[in-house]
Amino acid sequence: MKLFRKLLFVSLLFCFGIAHAGKGFTQMDPVQPTESGKKVEVIEFFYYGCPHCYDLQKYLEAWLKKMPADVQFRYQPTAFDDTWARLARTYYALNALGLEPKWHQAVYDAVQNQNIDLGDEKTFIKWVAGRGIDAGKATAAWNAFSTQVAVSRAREITKNYGIDGTPSLVVDGKYLTSPGITQSLPGTITVLDQLISRARAERAHPR
Repeated sequence: MKLFRKLLFVSLLFCFGIAHAGKGFTQMDPVQPTESGKKVEVIEFFYYGCPHCYDLQKYLEAWLKKMPADVQFRYQPTAFDDTWARLARTYYALNALGLEPKWHQAVYDAVQNQNIDLGDEKTFIKWVAGRGIDAGKATAAWNAFSTQVAVSRAREITKNYGIDGTPSLVVDGKYLTSPGITQSLPGTITVLDQLISRARAERAHPR
């Protein structure tokens, strides 16, 4: 458990990344491809071990309840290194079990408030089993080839997007905002809405 707390402390150094002054967002360079078709894509790069992600989640949950119909949202675990990849694996194992995003907040609560190391296989399986999920199925999800591939892909995506801290919100592969840039949790959601409007207009009138 001491090691887990140490890993969380180290991860805090990356949580907000570099604070940027000015307009509340940065432009992606290079622009990243989207997977949302005709909808405006919003991606949250997050880390269960990041308290700022935890704090933003309540604002994000409220936003998701009224998200515009022409917007597609997805969570993206951030994986800078092996330490971060552990909790990315947690996300993808839960996804394989069909428990994401249903248990998204519960994982945050366990990691942030109870200091439970859900990036550890045995701890994860015990925790999931304690919530009524078959331990064998949990083990299979944790060790599934698809889970391993997804974690590797998360590291690649984190690098390709140039993410330097969490939480980060990327809009349509073009714009990035975060509490580290806006210096405000609710302000980040405000900027998110502005960027969605901007991306929507650009889709309607491409250059």
